[in-house]
Amino acid sequence: MEKLFNECTICPRECKVNRNNNELGYCRASNQMKIGGYHLHMWEEPIITGTNGSGTIFFSYCNLGCVYCQNYDISINHIGEEITINRFAEICLELQNMNAENINLVTPTHYIPLIKEGLILAKKKGLTIPIVYNSSCYEKVESLKLLEGLIDIYLPDFKYYNNNLGKYSKVNNYFEIASLALEEMYRQVGAPVYKNNILKKGIIVRHLVLPHHIEDSKKVLSYLYHKYQDNIIISIMNQYTVVRKLRYKELNDKVLSKDYNNLINYAYNIGIRNCFVQEEESQSESYIPIFKGDTLI
Repeated sequence: MEKLFNECTICPRECKVNRNNNELGYCRASNQMKIGGYHLHMWEEPIITGTNGSGTIFFSYCNLGCVYCQNYDISINHIGEEITINRFAEICLELQNMNAENINLVTPTHYIPLIKEGLILAKKKGLTIPIVYNSSCYEKVESLKLLEGLIDIYLPDFKYYNNNLGKYSKVNNYFEIASLALEEMYRQVGAPVYKNNILKKGIIVRHLVLPHHIEDSKKVLSYLYHKYQDNIIISIMNQYTVVRKLRYKELNDKVLSKDYNNLINYAYNIGIRNCFVQEEESQSESYIPIFKGDTLI
């Protein structure tokens, strides 16, 4: 699998750099996994978190690059520690031994070949809890197919309907890429399956509401619902937090309560019921993980 790094086209940017020869593409990741930390995470959607927490592994680097990223310490500043495939498998088993509800892979796209080998190894050693693939949805269908049978739950973002807004993530084709990726995710795992109110298989699509872009959010929700109905779960996120001043002035504001409530009413009126919403108190830095060296606090 590591041969895929010889001319890397794992993500839609298709940089074609030789990561096995120390060449770096857009994401800046090498041919070895690097993580910002791992722990039991208590702040995911309740059907992911459960009682014991989600066994979350935060990967360093990112193939997207959102200017408003809340995990910028690891995605942009690249804080973290390099680990081997064996160590990755051990971490998965450690989290399972901590009674994690699942293994939650956060921003994993650029490490798909290594993750595949690590998950196969971990499963051989006794990993049985569901695997969650938590990504920006800026994914290649061909790369997602490499994970078929290994991923139980897909937890993608769906950021924009209007490709012009992709400027916030340094892409100009987000909707086309994300919509195809989501179709592949759905093909693999299908409609939600629960056990004791915990999601065991299926898709939760997250949409982070941005200030001054409620109309685009409505288009995203309309697209998702009319294509997938209640066969996916939608999470309408109100936790946009200004963590540093941005050159896009419109992103330096909070999402207004009246705008978010308007969006929730819209979602209800078009028929969306299988969804999560957030209170205004989620607009807080307390929802943002703190990364310090190779330790996640």
